[in-house]
Amino acid sequence: MTFKGVLFDFSGTLFRVEDTESWLRAVLAETGHTLPEPELTEKARALEAVGALAGGARPVVPVPDRLRAVWEARDRGAEEHRAAFTGVSRQVPLPDPALYDALYDRHMLPAAWTPYPDAADVLGALRERGVAVGVVSNIGWDLRPVFREHGLDAHVGAYVLSYEHGIQKPDPRLFATACAELGVAPEDTLMVGDDRRADGGAAALGCAVRFVDHLPAADRPDGLRPVLDLVDPRG
Repeated sequence: MTFKGVLFDFSGTLFRVEDTESWLRAVLAETGHTLPEPELTEKARALEAVGALAGGARPVVPVPDRLRAVWEARDRGAEEHRAAFTGVSRQVPLPDPALYDALYDRHMLPAAWTPYPDAADVLGALRERGVAVGVVSNIGWDLRPVFREHGLDAHVGAYVLSYEHGIQKPDPRLFATACAELGVAPEDTLMVGDDRRADGGAAALGCAVRFVDHLPAADRPDGLRPVLDLVDPRG
C-alpha cells in the first residue's frame, strides 16, 4: 500500500528521554545540591518507581488516590501535566521542595532528549519521497523546541499535541486533526508509535498502525527503518 502521510508519536518513538538517574543528577547539579552517591541512586530508583519522569518508565507503584483524577487527565492540559508529575514525584523525599518543579522543568529541555539513531534519516527520506509527516503526542508542553534543537523540525508538517486540543490519545479526534492538518485521508495514513492502546486509537479512524519498541536509544538503532519499506517510493 502507498501511504501519503505518516504520523509519529514523540516519546519512545522518535525521541528517548534521559534516564532517571541522569535526570536527577543534572537537576541537583544545576541547583547546587549534592547527595551521597548511594542516596542519589536510591532516590533515582524511587522516582522511577513512582513514574515521576514524563516520557520515562510508567509507575510500578499505585498512583495515590488523591492524584488519580489528575493523573488520568494529565495529557489534556499543561496545568494537569505539571500537577500530575510533580505530584507523584513528591512521594520521594528530596532535600529541597523546589526540586520537584526543577525536575519537571528539566524534562522539557531539548538536552533531556535524544533522537533515535535512525530518526533523522527516516524523516528525511519520507520528506524526499513527498510523504507528509506529522507528530501526534500525548503531552503537556510544547515539544517543537526539541525538534528544532535536534534538527528534525524541517521534516515535520504538523504537530498535534494533546494539551493544545484538550483531548488525548487514543481519542480518534486527535488523529483526525493531524490528518486534516496534513491534508491526507486517514486511509492513506500510517501511524507509528510505541503504545498499543494510545497509538492504536488511530486504527478506529481508518489509519494503518505500526508499533516500535520503547527502548533506550542505543538499544534500538534501526527500529524506524521498516517504515520506509511500507511507503512506496513512487507514491
